Amino acid sequence: MTPQRPRTRIQRRNIETILEAALEVFSAQGFRGATLDQIAQAAGLSKPNLLYYFPSKEAIHVELLSGLLDVWLAPLRAMDPAGEPRAEIMAYMHRKLEMSREMPRESRLFANEVLQGAPRMSALLGSELKELVDEKAAVIRAWSEAGRIAPVDPYHLIFSIWALTQHYADFDVQVRAVLGPGRDPLDEAGRFLDTLFERLLAP
Repeated sequence: MTPQRPRTRIQRRNIETILEAALEVFSAQGFRGATLDQIAQAAGLSKPNLLYYFPSKEAIHVELLSGLLDVWLAPLRAMDPAGEPRAEIMAYMHRKLEMSREMPRESRLFANEVLQGAPRMSALLGSELKELVDEKAAVIRAWSEAGRIAPVDPYHLIFSIWALTQHYADFDVQVRAVLGPGRDPLDEAGRFLDTLFERLLAP
């Protein structure tokens, strides 16, 4: 086999441009609603040029999701078994909330994929994601059994953190419509969730 030649600087730049444009289109339109023409237009490239780098819409989507999962798992990976339990869990919650502020498009992309049954990333959810959640659930369970936090189901604690943080990215329009102008939903959420989880976790 002939070794794959390294990408040139222009090729790397074009791939980054395509992925950034695709993120914008997929997060707004969903996988089914997005088209290669829309992605090419958003990237400022011709459709044939786009197809030189990616053979299909699905290939672009898979590339985005593969990179996104690593980013998505990083806040949970950072939970330290040797740390103070409540501080570690609260820090994880705040990292997830900050991701909702900084990466709303990525959150919506992930949510849309899961809502469709995760056809392009089900294997990753059942392996890489599950393995990490199992690992951190065991840590939380040990903290709970040692009396360092209140008795909680570690899996549902993690699920609740996902739900109560990603909501602010996935349903941003709804949240802002209800709260009205002049309010920062994520700042308010941080204070509310601090109180909620402090009370939930107190032994």
